[in-house]
Amino acid sequence: MTDSKYFTTTKKGEIFELKAELNSDKKEKKKEAVKKVIASMTVGKDVSALFPDVVNCMQTDNLELKKLVYLYLMNYAKSQPDMAIMAVNTFVKDCEDPNPLIRALAVRTMGCIRVDKITEYLCEPLRKCLKDEDPYVRKTAAVCVAKLHDINAQLVEDQGFLDTLKDLISDSNPMVVANAVAALSEIAESHPSSNLLDLNPQSINKLLTALNECTEWGQIFILDCLANYTPKDDREAQSICERVTPRLSHANSAVVLSAVKVLMKFMEMLSKDLDYYGTLLKKLAPPLVTLLSAEPELQYVALRNINLIVQKRPEILKHEMKVFFVKYNDPIYVKLEKLDIMIRLASQANIAQVLAELKEYATEVDVDFVRKAVRAIGRCAIKVEQSAERCVSTLLDLIQTKVNYVVQEAIVVIKDIFRKYPNKYESVIATLCENLDSLDEPEARAAMIWIVGEYAERIDNADELLEGFLEGFHDESTQVQLQLLTAIVKLFLKKPTETQELVQQVLSLATQDSDNPDLRDRGYIYWRLLSTDPVAAKEVVLAEKPLISEETDLIEPTLLDELICYIGTLASVYHKPPSAFVEGGRGVVHKSLPPRTASSESTESPETAPAGAPPGEQPDVIPAQGDLLGDLLNLDLGPPVSSPPLATTSVQMGAVDLLGGGLDSLIGGPNFVAPPAATVPASLGAPIGGGLSDLFDLTSGVGTLSGSYVAPKAVWLPAMKAKGLEILGTFTRQVGSISMDLQLTNKALQVMTDFAIQFNRNSFGLAPAAPLQVHAPLSPNQTVEISLPLNTVGSVMKMEPLNNLQVAVKNNIDVFYFSTLYPLHILFVEDGKMDRQMFLATWKDIPNENEAQFQIRDCPLNAEAVSSKLQSSNIFTIAKRNVEGQDMLYQSLKLTNGIWVLAELRIQPGNPSFTDLELSLKCRAPEVSQHVYQAYETILKN
Repeated sequence: MTDSKYFTTTKKGEIFELKAELNSDKKEKKKEAVKKVIASMTVGKDVSALFPDVVNCMQTDNLELKKLVYLYLMNYAKSQPDMAIMAVNTFVKDCEDPNPLIRALAVRTMGCIRVDKITEYLCEPLRKCLKDEDPYVRKTAAVCVAKLHDINAQLVEDQGFLDTLKDLISDSNPMVVANAVAALSEIAESHPSSNLLDLNPQSINKLLTALNECTEWGQIFILDCLANYTPKDDREAQSICERVTPRLSHANSAVVLSAVKVLMKFMEMLSKDLDYYGTLLKKLAPPLVTLLSAEPELQYVALRNINLIVQKRPEILKHEMKVFFVKYNDPIYVKLEKLDIMIRLASQANIAQVLAELKEYATEVDVDFVRKAVRAIGRCAIKVEQSAERCVSTLLDLIQTKVNYVVQEAIVVIKDIFRKYPNKYESVIATLCENLDSLDEPEARAAMIWIVGEYAERIDNADELLEGFLEGFHDESTQVQLQLLTAIVKLFLKKPTETQELVQQVLSLATQDSDNPDLRDRGYIYWRLLSTDPVAAKEVVLAEKPLISEETDLIEPTLLDELICYIGTLASVYHKPPSAFVEGGRGVVHKSLPPRTASSESTESPETAPAGAPPGEQPDVIPAQGDLLGDLLNLDLGPPVSSPPLATTSVQMGAVDLLGGGLDSLIGGPNFVAPPAATVPASLGAPIGGGLSDLFDLTSGVGTLSGSYVAPKAVWLPAMKAKGLEILGTFTRQVGSISMDLQLTNKALQVMTDFAIQFNRNSFGLAPAAPLQVHAPLSPNQTVEISLPLNTVGSVMKMEPLNNLQVAVKNNIDVFYFSTLYPLHILFVEDGKMDRQMFLATWKDIPNENEAQFQIRDCPLNAEAVSSKLQSSNIFTIAKRNVEGQDMLYQSLKLTNGIWVLAELRIQPGNPSFTDLELSLKCRAPEVSQHVYQAYETILKN
């Protein structure tokens, strides 16, 4: 009867019965009892109560019983460490047993029991087993050293086991050598800095000798170890390659891939003129082809590795195209991978064959595969110029099938063919336009829009086609919206008279009605270009495009070299370096191929600097503890950010409002008069009168594209206090211009007219820069939004609080008064970035009693985010440094009345439990400090 009977019992009181049986005098009964215990343990029952009784059974000569007891020990030693020590004496005794199998079993089990108390007793038996006369015991002991190192690395080093392990590389038995190499590789991986595998020509020779007689896994360990060795010259590399080549005919695919890895690496050092180089190329092809006759999972792993090999050395498999042809019963993942390799191997010699295959694949039923096949035809056209015409006619044949997803993929690849071969195949555009209505995928729609925009002058009804897309503009994906915007601008530049309305419509949709910042930004750039410099617009938008490259999806060369060093591992299947997917504390060493010549070139990867290279320049000065400001001149600072120089043009900057008809300048005569600047959409918070010049800051030459923080509108004058007039408002600053944004609502029963506004004298001389203009009478329940430009040239009187503003508003009913507090940051000017030397001198010059300290609580931002937010409100970072784990930002700002405020901001980066910022402000007028602090808090928390 088989052992399955031990798993079927569910008796109660079993533990007591087993206890009795384990202590029986009869050997057979004991063995039966231990089997029952192991069976219970396997199905998850807790049999730890029997620990002492099972340990007593260790004292036996029966190998089967001993194995079972050791199995039990490995499982329960961790939960019963004190009792496990009882077994130590038996281990030590077993390590000196005349039977080598028992010696090896004892040392293997001791390595698997991860209990610190036991590891101390393990050292002596392990030392003996490493020098045992029997190779089976030695090879087991070698692996045990790696396990022990994982538990207690220091102990292994102190006991000298690593040196003994290195000696085992010279062992006479190949399996011992293989296990010693495996153990050392394992330890070296977890300690990349230690030079454990100190390989030299002598040790390499020993490894190559052992290679022929090892088991398959032993061969893999040795080959992987060889792959980490860099030969001293091309002769040594050739010698190693010659001895590794026979492994290519091994039955195990892992051995074959490990051998390919070694050869691919050492081929780098061989001259291409050598006869041996050509021979090696020929020898590499058959084993790779043989791998493709294995089961699908192995085929996939082989194909992923072949993909890397073909990118590095396409000549290896250039005559083997047929083996990559897809079979009807291949799983989809194998089909797609084969398709990829077919394209990589496509050349003028085999393109006819490849195209015939791809056309066949495009009629398959699997949608993903068909899409990839159609895309592959396009890639072949781009790769092999002589075949482009044939590829285009094949794609047109496929479009005629009217199969929706085939048509869409074909249009996407034809767009790329146009990019590669301009003015060659445009005759097919008419056919493409016929299929316009069937396109529903963003990529295909975007490709078609690009084609219409790019060749608008050849398509009579281009404007109608693009207008059709424009109807559902807001439902399109971002990719299509961006492409449509560009295409319509191209069309306008080619046919200005016919498409003015269309371009105004698309720019309005992109800038005013869109939430997407990319789309808005592109819209405003086109708007600014078209309204200021049509010639520049043509040069930018209709510029000659660079031809697209032959292969757009090749792996980046340094990454490819690294992945070649990982052939046969997960990295070669994922096509990612191990550091991208291996977690844990192990350091990942970047591998790279050896240099072509064995001269003095460095063999290090680009990521690591050669030894002895000077470290990156460090700041010279480490400031004293007390002087946190330190010497700003010696800080490691990036170059100051400056806005790019703007081309001046003959067209008046900012005077043209595109959507208000300003485009007449492009098509009107010489008598064109720029209309007055009109309002930019209110959502941008730009002031009246500024037009787009304010938005893009084309006139002032200072400032940034984004304005400072704008608080939401608040009720300044409630309707009940102003006979039905309700006023909501806020203040904004956009690139040098301050404005008061008002919302007036008539909640009375009569019409309101004749509005006017006046400010009382205030601390910073704020005054209206223009009259309050409400163009139409304000009817009952009507609301109007107004942006009132302000300046700071009014009468000055110190207010309490400093930022108090008293306002009078008049209409046909009465005069109403209210006061409001303006945020100080609307007064921070754009040229508030102080020179570093000046900053240092000013900080020292301002008396210490003028320094005010504040805390900004619960602000979980890092230094970059803080600096960026503050800069958009004209608080400029002069310098940054790290002191004792704290980021210190040194900043300056300047108020409209010329008062400078200097700041030091302390941030604790990467500490989620401490999100408070410490702010120190120094100013010659200390009464503004409190309000500057409030501005900091408002900006950073919104």
